[in-house]
Amino acid sequence: MRAAVNIAEILHKAQTTATEVPGFGDLTVADAYEVQHALIALRERDGETVTGVKLGFTSEAKMRQMGVSEVIVGRLTSGMHGRTSENLIHPKAEPEIAYRLGRDVDGTVPILECVDAVASAIEIIDSRYRDFRFTYTDVIADNTSAAGYVIGPWQPMTDVGDRAVRLTAGSSIVEGSTSAILGNPANALTALEEVARKRNIPLRAGYVVLAGAATIALPLTEGYVECSIDGFGPVSFEGRPR
Repeated sequence: MRAAVNIAEILHKAQTTATEVPGFGDLTVADAYEVQHALIALRERDGETVTGVKLGFTSEAKMRQMGVSEVIVGRLTSGMHGRTSENLIHPKAEPEIAYRLGRDVDGTVPILECVDAVASAIEIIDSRYRDFRFTYTDVIADNTSAAGYVIGPWQPMTDVGDRAVRLTAGSSIVEGSTSAILGNPANALTALEEVARKRNIPLRAGYVVLAGAATIALPLTEGYVECSIDGFGPVSFEGRPR
């Protein structure tokens, strides 16, 4: 394998210039997280700070399709907060449940006890790989395709299992349920704690946690984008991809 920092530099340049690159393919899971760590270090070098984490492959059907049993985790940064359109390659929008950590997750109490608020959210994903083609480990290395996110009004922690979800992106609409996220988004938190511990990913007070997509992703085109989840205030933005 090429050195993690070299692959991270390729992916960092791809992200900052909105230029596609071919996948790497031969990475192990450990290699891929090493690349991700190096990639986040480059973003911190450029002045960004880590604001949270996001989960991927939280659909049990998708995990079976990919032949994996572990969710993947990426990092959110300050440069992603509110970023919805500029300098993206082939962006898509996903409806999400967002959690906010009120204390560090250090293993002394379950992660669910560390959460102090929940909200609806939209994640913008944008794989840097050519033609949106990649392996499981390619996605991990590319920080799980993280590109941007917006969050609706926070409200006190509550159960969010089996809530109706509706995502509108331009003329496209998709509906689903929060139960698509490992049966209940709370299960995604438990899975996050295990992977974060294994992969040396800190979970700090104040972090946002995007628990995974509740429906399929919709291409981000010109027009209004909105996520509504039963019992939560909606979150929206005007989509203007490059």
